[in-house]
Amino acid sequence: MKKFLVVLLSLGLILAFGMTASAADVKFSGSWYVMGLYEDNQQISDKDHTYSRAFFYTRTRLQPVFQVADGLTLTTRMDAIEKQWGQTDWRGGFDDKMSSRRQTSNAGNPKIQESFEFERAYVTFKTAIGQIDAGYMSSGKWGTDFGDDEQSRPRVKLTSPMGPFTLLAVYEKQFEADTSSKAGYAHEVDKDNDNFVLAGVYSFKGGNAGLLYKYTMNNSGMVPPATAYKTKVHALVPYMKATFGPVYVEGEIIYTFGKAAEFASGSGDIDKKGLGAYVKARAKFGPAYAGASVLYSSGDDNAKDDKNEEGPQSQDLDVGLILGNDALQTWTASSGNGGKYAAFDSGKANSLMISAFGGFNPTPKTNLELIVVKAQRDKVAAGWEKDLGWEIDVKASYKIYDNLTYMVGAGYLMAGDYFKGASQSNKIDNDYLLLNRLSLSF
Repeated sequence: MKKFLVVLLSLGLILAFGMTASAADVKFSGSWYVMGLYEDNQQISDKDHTYSRAFFYTRTRLQPVFQVADGLTLTTRMDAIEKQWGQTDWRGGFDDKMSSRRQTSNAGNPKIQESFEFERAYVTFKTAIGQIDAGYMSSGKWGTDFGDDEQSRPRVKLTSPMGPFTLLAVYEKQFEADTSSKAGYAHEVDKDNDNFVLAGVYSFKGGNAGLLYKYTMNNSGMVPPATAYKTKVHALVPYMKATFGPVYVEGEIIYTFGKAAEFASGSGDIDKKGLGAYVKARAKFGPAYAGASVLYSSGDDNAKDDKNEEGPQSQDLDVGLILGNDALQTWTASSGNGGKYAAFDSGKANSLMISAFGGFNPTPKTNLELIVVKAQRDKVAAGWEKDLGWEIDVKASYKIYDNLTYMVGAGYLMAGDYFKGASQSNKIDNDYLLLNRLSLSF
């Protein structure tokens, strides 16, 4: 018996070494950055009642793509060391060692995923009717960055090219109630949150345009029974991107309608009706460029009536270094830049933002840029002011290598009276931010 096992093991080793070294070709891409930041007045309060902050933040991202066969790939993505430098509060102390943690997953809030997060894995294969992607993949991206909030979600997507036209169909699962541990949801197959998307894109010389229809059926509000409701919202989203000689133009409109809350009791329903619009133009003048953009998202000034009129969120579209900068929210753990007055966040809903920018490339590897932003709320409650203020930003970047860039920037916010909150007697002051960033892409 022992000899038989030795023979089997030998044959197994011979087969293993005789096979190809890899069952699939692997292509790696990714990014890394470290950013240092100082912000003078995060709460936008008067100087006697505020605080500053200074820290470094880093993230390493890997995206291996496995080419299994012709027309068949597996794409993955993982983030590592996504945190502030020296942030050791998961250990409950001040030790800066990167040793293995000894806590269990439910002891001392250890932040299980802070050092490694495997967030995407999806297969892509070609069929007679088009390309199919299935698994955890990018979600929340369409057209321009306006209205986008990219996430990793489980979905199935069909992409069918037809000459200059491309048709897309998507099914997406945002929440599964059947196995949820949340009270009232376990084994409830009808309390999920699902998205259904149909879209088309037309490509032409110098650009493309598209139209998306999205239906969100969210039944997660069906608990508790006394106030149970469903959300049924439709969205129509046309966009356009085009280049005309030295001028680039992009624009997008988002119109949402339906039921923000359809109560099981049969009364008290809340209608949904929101509008957002965005346009940007940029022109080149040799080594220089200039442009402007306008962003609008409708507001809702009465959360207690029978209409929800709030427009779209736009996390992925950064306007200023301080106002509406989603990356700033990430780096500071979503602490916001309005402090105790719950002021303007990175989503940029309920706002009108106008920006003008200009830049110059002294050398092919160097860029200098100036940005001016004027922002206000669309609607506010009684006692509040709409004005968010003016912001002036300057940025400079240099490519040390083709894949390695160093950037420095400074932003100054002349805070508007919105930050005073419901009482205009409250004192506020301006804010400024300094940052530098070293980023690598590969």
